[in-house]
Amino acid sequence: MARIQGNGLQLAESRSLRGTTESLADPDNSSLGSDSEINGFANTERQADKYGFIGGAQKYSGESAQDVPPEVLRQREGKWLEMLNSWDKWMAKRHKKVKLRCHKGIPPSLRGRAWLYLSGGKVKKEQNQGKFQELDSQPGDPKWVDVIERDLHRQFPFHEMFMARGGHGQKDLFSVLKAYTLYRPEEGYCQAQAPIAAVLLMHMPVEDAFWGLVQICEKYLPGYYSTGLEAIQLDGEILFALLRRVSPPAYRHLKKHKMEPILYMTEWFMCAFSRTLPWASVLRVWDMFLCEGVKIIFRVGLVLLKCMLGSQEKLKTCQGQYETMERLRAIDVRYMQEGFLVREVLELPISERDIEKEHQAQLRRWKETHGELHCKSPPRMHGAKAIMAAEPPSRQDLRQRPTIIVESPLAQTSPASTAAESTRKEDEEKGRKKSRKGNLKKDPSVEKEVSNPYPLPSEPQPLLKDTPLQGSNQSLSSTEQDTYL
Repeated sequence: MARIQGNGLQLAESRSLRGTTESLADPDNSSLGSDSEINGFANTERQADKYGFIGGAQKYSGESAQDVPPEVLRQREGKWLEMLNSWDKWMAKRHKKVKLRCHKGIPPSLRGRAWLYLSGGKVKKEQNQGKFQELDSQPGDPKWVDVIERDLHRQFPFHEMFMARGGHGQKDLFSVLKAYTLYRPEEGYCQAQAPIAAVLLMHMPVEDAFWGLVQICEKYLPGYYSTGLEAIQLDGEILFALLRRVSPPAYRHLKKHKMEPILYMTEWFMCAFSRTLPWASVLRVWDMFLCEGVKIIFRVGLVLLKCMLGSQEKLKTCQGQYETMERLRAIDVRYMQEGFLVREVLELPISERDIEKEHQAQLRRWKETHGELHCKSPPRMHGAKAIMAAEPPSRQDLRQRPTIIVESPLAQTSPASTAAESTRKEDEEKGRKKSRKGNLKKDPSVEKEVSNPYPLPSEPQPLLKDTPLQGSNQSLSSTEQDTYL
């Protein structure tokens, strides 16, 4: 176990992720580049990849990602739209299918909305209408505001959304993090929350990102961002215990060199691998994590440890603690490649029951050595189904509210022109009826007129453009239609 002094970690090698002025004042603490590097890079003309990165280790590479054919993507979008339209039914009766589709990857165009539904953020938002706006309008605690402002430029500085100082990305990130410190003043701000919020902001509006952050902090990773980092230390010990089963060589090596789990897994778990993996792999891991819970984070950590330290051949270059740490800081790209990593994660037999069983064992040991936990965290929810079962939503809470509604130009026609058009059509119809009556009187042999379902060439037909345009206002502005794409 890591040594504790008060509520803080007493580890020289471990970089504190709590939001303190001392830790943030030192630019060397950030592994993402200095201000000058960021500003210099921003001034160069670079092409952003499909995820928005213009450089850095997480920029798209064909070697680390798998491209889905467009026709397959369209099919998956249709399936996800169907699920989102009846989310409660799918989660209750066909959860296995939802899980399988998360394994395959959520379509990029629907990822933000799917994450919000999976995490329960959608329900939380509907049940707390106006809450975010209320928090956002408040000035915030100066202590946390100052720390957050210093930390903004460190979050994905090579992503086009967060490159510019004072840009819309950094402003939204500040709003989300400040609102959380007001929503949970006893918890305040932790540095590791910033990348979590930034990932959410890349995929959804600011209010949705706030409620997504709330759900991750309270349901998926409770206690991770509290003072003392007790929850993350407990999960480190759980990870180490599970490693004994998954990769005995890696377990023995780490134990031999007395490497505390907090040294190598803190950033992995607290940032949900958002600062570790190639971006394509980050998104696939988050798809599964928000569906199935923290067991996915454990599995990813175990896969990486097994791949890097899982054989005597690999351990030849790791003769001590320093070499081992360097090896874990520079994970081989082939082990983080999207296809390989997802396959290994899905095949690893670690369940929620395994994690909870080990959690209870580590909790007993903690109490024997450290006493009671200082921070009482709410129980952890293992994924979307558990969250929905704990807080059953109403149909109204799950109702989709499109953020983009297109108004037809014809909807703005003046009442006078509409009335004139109607009068004109009525006059034309009366003229046609009189014409037909006159023809019948002139030809007595015709006793009965059979109505022609098709207009005669001599009869002027209303212009074809009138028909679809009359219905366009209804089809485009209807909130029942999916206009989110």
